[in-house]
Amino acid sequence: MTIRSLFIVMFTAVAIALLISFGIAPKFQDEEADIAVLEPVTVATATPQPAVSPGSRSAFIDKENDGHFWTRADVGGTQVKFMVDTGASIVALTYFDAQRLGLKPEELDFDSEIRTAGGLTYGAPVTLPSIRVGRVIIKDVPAVILRTELEQSLLGMTFLGELHSYEVRQGQMIIRQ
Repeated sequence: MTIRSLFIVMFTAVAIALLISFGIAPKFQDEEADIAVLEPVTVATATPQPAVSPGSRSAFIDKENDGHFWTRADVGGTQVKFMVDTGASIVALTYFDAQRLGLKPEELDFDSEIRTAGGLTYGAPVTLPSIRVGRVIIKDVPAVILRTELEQSLLGMTFLGELHSYEVRQGQMIIRQ
């Protein structure tokens, strides 16, 4: 069957369905039973959906010149600069950021094994009361404090995994709650 023939068949089928749905086409009758064989068909039409844009529980995070997404987040009332890391299974804090947050890392046990791209290290697990990026707020976020192995705090999957969605578009990450 050629493309032209296929187009004609498809066009005819759609036209008949539309005519029947509007009650314009005649109904075919079964000669013996005198009942309608074809009933009107409801034809669904696709309507374009509006583009999804961040609402009141969304935030934009810009890609920086180094190719990473960086954001300042409010952690229990203190600003912390995070690199967004979808490869990090947990939010990770530097020792310095933990001190600034009042977590007293000098009093914690660094006995939890943490496997990183650089190898095995140890951290102290904590739960952060909340992390807010823009209007997105996640509460009771599991995190880990590392002593010296971390140069910047990482916004990992214990935060990102609680979101409704996140996506990257044209150099911006959009997070939605």
